[in-house]
Amino acid sequence: MANLNNRYLRQIHSRLAPIMILPLLITLITGSLFQVAILTGNVTDFLWLLKWHKGNFGIVNLEIVYPFLNSFGLLLLAVTGINLWLKKK
Repeated sequence: MANLNNRYLRQIHSRLAPIMILPLLITLITGSLFQVAILTGNVTDFLWLLKWHKGNFGIVNLEIVYPFLNSFGLLLLAVTGINLWLKKK
């Protein structure tokens, strides 16, 4: 039973990780670059970074669900990854 549960966790983790890497990287990179823009005092030229950071990609505007999906996906990856790590020991 434990082996079946472990395999199920691995499937969830391995299918979710490639999907979640892109929105997490977008959030990480755009947030960091926007902070650099604030420090340099050049915010108005880089407001598009803030839009991307929030999930507004021009044609597709996901501002309402983007933070929820990002955090829920990261939470699932953390839970499955920690469970797999604990079961490995």
